[in-house]
Amino acid sequence: MRSIWNGAISFGLVSIPIKLVNATENHSISFRQIHLADGGRIRYRKVCELDEEEVSGGEIGKAYEDADGTMIPITDEDLAQLPLPTAKTIEIVAFVPADRIDPLQMDAAYYLSANGVPAAKPYTLLREALKRSNRVAVAKYALRGRERLGMLRVVDDVIAMHGLLWPDEIRAPEEAAPDGDVTVRDAELDLADALMDTLGEVDMDSLHDDYREAVEELVAAKAAGESVLPDEPEDTGGGKVIDLIAALENSVRAARSSRDDEGDGDMADVHPFTKASSSKTSGKTARTTGTAKKATSTTKKSAGSRTTAKKATAKKSTAKKSTAKKSTAKKRTSSSGGGTAAKKTTSSRKRTSA
Repeated sequence: MRSIWNGAISFGLVSIPIKLVNATENHSISFRQIHLADGGRIRYRKVCELDEEEVSGGEIGKAYEDADGTMIPITDEDLAQLPLPTAKTIEIVAFVPADRIDPLQMDAAYYLSANGVPAAKPYTLLREALKRSNRVAVAKYALRGRERLGMLRVVDDVIAMHGLLWPDEIRAPEEAAPDGDVTVRDAELDLADALMDTLGEVDMDSLHDDYREAVEELVAAKAAGESVLPDEPEDTGGGKVIDLIAALENSVRAARSSRDDEGDGDMADVHPFTKASSSKTSGKTARTTGTAKKATSTTKKSAGSRTTAKKATAKKSTAKKSTAKKSTAKKRTSSSGGGTAAKKTTSSRKRTSA
């Protein structure tokens, strides 16, 4: 990796020569501006407002614009004479717990690489001290003509530095909060918790930029002279006023259904609410819920049909048994009646003979 700054870490009286390299890289796709009529590149030229002539880089300097529009020239020599002890030094000023650093202050990230063999020992000493203390170092450094604030922490076996915004560069958040008093019910919080549990965690390494991939495919298709058919955009229901309870319930069902399809194990326990929803949900959630309801309805109908068939069979069987019983009873009655008549005839004959 190419270094963008060479200097030293000042750790008390210990000086550690280091090289500063970018820890991140930008993978976003950049576009050029073109003239639609003929496809020619559009370029920006630096032109002086007074004589309207193009100016080269060597003729361009710095100036501070005053409130009344007056330009006050500032040269590189003027800036070089200013007392800036951190011009070539990352000066550690304190060690604090990591949670003392507000994530809103986080800016660009860099790796600090030991510059040369003599730097290896003090570099390792600082790295191991940071590891054992479970703290981060707050430091000042100068980069690109201004003094900055930084935070040093350990990433694997490397000391990383995050540029930090100065505290007075963080705006107060009050104006961004919703207007008026908003009350959230326990039922809504329970459903939100259930949705969070159902969605679960994610492997951060598995996340990627879907939009960038789509743009790359679009560029490749156009370069090959292929026609590109855009996908039908999905209605996400953005900006619509919805029934919050219904939306949360449907979201939990959709997330559980998705996790079931993926074969995941434990799911959050969801307790349905009786409140009826008068609004329609849209997008994937609605379609997933609709599919689930149809499947449930079909299952219920199928189960109902089997139950009806079983009842009908049972009734027929009962009817047959009843018929058989009646037939048996008639036979017994007939047999019983015939025996009595025979006995009466025999008795009558005996009396006549006498």
